[in-house]
Amino acid sequence: MFAQIEAVLFDLDGTLIDSAPDLGAAADKMRTDRGMPSLPLADYRPMAGAGARGMLGVAFGLTPEHADFAALKEEFFTNYEACMTERTSAFEGVPELIAQISQAGLKWGVVTNKSQRFTVPLTRQLPLFSSAQTIVSGDTTPHAKPHPAPLLEAARQLNVQPERCVYVGDDERDIVAGRAAGMPTVAAAYGYLGATADTLGWKADATIVSPSALLNLLRMA
Repeated sequence: MFAQIEAVLFDLDGTLIDSAPDLGAAADKMRTDRGMPSLPLADYRPMAGAGARGMLGVAFGLTPEHADFAALKEEFFTNYEACMTERTSAFEGVPELIAQISQAGLKWGVVTNKSQRFTVPLTRQLPLFSSAQTIVSGDTTPHAKPHPAPLLEAARQLNVQPERCVYVGDDERDIVAGRAAGMPTVAAAYGYLGATADTLGWKADATIVSPSALLNLLRMA
């Protein structure tokens, strides 16, 4: 299944980078600005993959249906824009993984539900992404994951057939999108949901517990 792979596509948050510290800080500032006590990063981390919805859920117990959600979401976005590379870094082993993928002559890129408002400046500031050949954001196409459209757009930009791309992500939506796009899928169990989610139930083609384990699947180790 992985022998004929020509490109590797990754989710962003929770798969390549640990952005939970900055996402949590952006939400926690909203609490402290209101005189509420700070919450530990451990409270925010499991929900980091859910973006504003997850962070506001932890910070204030709000859901998107709440009347104040839209205004608070924009406040969260403003806070996050101001700090989004202060504490964010690649997961251990990711830079080495990307280097080996590139050295093997494979194309690679990112497909994330994060909007271009954040994806563009974030990936420009982090050296890891200097060799990425495509970065598809949540608003690049009319649909976000779990719809396959963003993954198909990434394959189109890379000029690689979808079945020759493998998609790696730490959320069930990633696996659903990858399967719908006709791509082999890999669940990153080291990501934000790995410790609590039933990753086997996602029905990915493979599961990895560290970034370096992907090299074994691609027969590059």
